Amino acid sequence: MSILVGVSPGQRSTSVMHLAAMLARSLDTPLVVAAVLPQSWSPLTHNTDREWRDHVRQSADVVLDHAASVLVGVKATFVQHTARSAHKGLLELIEEHKPDLVVLGSSSAGSLGQISLGSVSDALLHASPVPVAIAPRGFRASGAARVTRVTAAYGGSDAAADVVRGAAVVAGTIGASLRIASFAVTPSGSVTAGVGRSADRGIADEWVRDIEDHVRSLLDDVAALPRPPRLEGAVVGLGDSWATALEDVEWRAGDVLVVGSSTLGPLARVFIGSHATKVVRHSPVPAVIVPRRAAAELADAAEEGAPVADGR
Repeated sequence: MSILVGVSPGQRSTSVMHLAAMLARSLDTPLVVAAVLPQSWSPLTHNTDREWRDHVRQSADVVLDHAASVLVGVKATFVQHTARSAHKGLLELIEEHKPDLVVLGSSSAGSLGQISLGSVSDALLHASPVPVAIAPRGFRASGAARVTRVTAAYGGSDAAADVVRGAAVVAGTIGASLRIASFAVTPSGSVTAGVGRSADRGIADEWVRDIEDHVRSLLDDVAALPRPPRLEGAVVGLGDSWATALEDVEWRAGDVLVVGSSTLGPLARVFIGSHATKVVRHSPVPAVIVPRRAAAELADAAEEGAPVADGR
């Protein structure tokens, strides 16, 4: 396993480094921390942009020094990489370093405690060939924190079942437990206010029963794997908004939410669907978005009893 961490050259990324350190400790792997510098329009006549380029490099040095100060006890290398854009630079670094996971932070425009996709993370989620982990804004973890529970989001599709099996092999490898979670938005009053058996309530009840049947079968499959993780059952979050649906489920420190990419997206790359996007945006814990091919490979590894390092 290896992890690539993307930081902005002009802004400290404490939450990103806390998540990266927690994942590195859990997976027992070093980090590559990269600041992608913007490419100038050079060569300019008389090298007139030299002062600007020096300023950008010095700003990146400050950010990487700060990252090193957060990563106490975690082995890491620090690089600067120049590219036409931040997300293109990250894709070039993925090609160069072949990481198994990329870690990014939320946009500074988002609310504290929530995941907010900025232009870089949004672009990368449409193009990355490897899973992308995103830290909620303001995320913090203790100096010895590890992932203790993996929650796999399940929507009932075969691709989502692969995500669950893939999450199982990851959880088993790092000694974390596995929980399956499903989320749905129901119209206000149809579930919690006791207004009768409305059509909406009936649809929601039927959906919950179907999901629970599927999940019981999935949990049996996971329990029968050669190296099953400790299972924590399943939960269903319902609410009149995606925020309340996510709040309907218990979360704790050490949790990571794993979400599969859209079944309509390119097979080899992350492409996050509309519902998955809403789940990720309202997740109170770090989220890992997994491309379909990576999920299928991890599911195969789970069936074979291989640890995560051999699964890719």
